[in-house]
Amino acid sequence: MGFGFGVLRLSPESFWRMTPRELAAAMEAVLGTREAALDRASFAELSARFPDAPSS
Repeated sequence: MGFGFGVLRLSPESFWRMTPRELAAAMEAVLGTREAALDRASFAELSARFPDAPSS
């Protein structure tokens, strides 16, 4: 809602008439596309390369 009203400056009527797909398209147009989240294998590889420091 904050994005629709604050960033897109939609009226309440326009906001509530939007479909989730339309809102997602508007967000993508403003913010750009994002990369997909890491899959399990990529996360395991990253964790192995950069392990957390042991807690003391």
